[in-house]
Amino acid sequence: MSDVKDLVGLSRDELAAEMAAIGEKPFRAKQLWHWIYNRGVTDFQLMTTLAKPLREKLAEHYVVGRPAVSRLQTSVDGTRKWLLRFADGNEAETVYIPEDDRGAVCVSSQVGCTLTCKFCHTGTQLLVRNLTAAEILGQFMTARDSYGEWPSPDDGGRLISNIVLMGMGEPLFNYDNVAKALKIVMDGEGIAVSKRRITLSTSGVVPMIRRCGEELAVNLAVSLHAVTDEIRDRIMPINKKYPLAELMRALRDYPTNNARRITFEYVMLKGVNDTPSDARALVKLVEGIPAKFNLIPFNKWPGAPFDCSEMNDIRRFSDLLFDAGYSAPIRQPRGSDILAACGQLKSDSERVRCARQKDRVAAGIEDGVHHAAAATS
Repeated sequence: MSDVKDLVGLSRDELAAEMAAIGEKPFRAKQLWHWIYNRGVTDFQLMTTLAKPLREKLAEHYVVGRPAVSRLQTSVDGTRKWLLRFADGNEAETVYIPEDDRGAVCVSSQVGCTLTCKFCHTGTQLLVRNLTAAEILGQFMTARDSYGEWPSPDDGGRLISNIVLMGMGEPLFNYDNVAKALKIVMDGEGIAVSKRRITLSTSGVVPMIRRCGEELAVNLAVSLHAVTDEIRDRIMPINKKYPLAELMRALRDYPTNNARRITFEYVMLKGVNDTPSDARALVKLVEGIPAKFNLIPFNKWPGAPFDCSEMNDIRRFSDLLFDAGYSAPIRQPRGSDILAACGQLKSDSERVRCARQKDRVAAGIEDGVHHAAAATS
């Protein structure tokens, strides 16, 4: 039916407005919220606290949707990746990265990406469009479906304990939809993931960082990858608009403390950003910011213009940061056998649109998806 509307992604007020539109009392919205977001139910007939005539009325007008799973892959290390197809045929990738007793779902915010970072496979796929709040939520809810994590478990019992906005796209270029989705995720009567367990990764959209801090106050991760404007301009064109000095000012104002530090992601590129002097400059650059680092060995993809730094150079870089008092672990690639590691995500939908690129390997993740330890450590 063409006028059937998806209830996923609606705020509490919007859900109440929908109930009013079909002649129902506002408290029905609270009941639906519980069934949709706490219990994960997609079939109105299973919402047993609702009278049968209401369930039938809801089924006439609404759905509780999920993206279609175009492909599901599971790595030898337990990493799981979904290629999800949305109603218009566009696709994006979602990855679950497990730890010993918990893990994070890495969620995409856009189909493609507008940033064109030179080391990132996703950046070679031009932006198609922003994802809606429903499509962002649908990724997390699909992962919950896959692991049977309904009703919403208490924090102590979750396999899926964290959310990282580190998939395809720049979340702060789709802030309104991302914020709407995260507010639903954080609602204690629904999905109920604490803001302490949510990390948003940005390449440095300075004007939106302050708003994110004021309205969401989730953990922040910053794709830094260079310590000078000259190098960052070359590998991350967004730096030309928001150079390092502006970025650091915005980060110093972000709500943090020693328990909630800003994570700086730093992909190790051979001969580009991996010298001891780079490490010492990095320490000076973040002075005054509660910070930790994720050093990410570059994951090579077909046609990539860079090589990964030598492991001895990465270890020396890490040691210099540790010696300066910062946590700076070297992240082990996760899911690389299914191209779900850092810097590799690229949805198949581009191949559908661009036949000339159909021979490209279409998979992986935006620069932020190193692995769940970025959000769970």
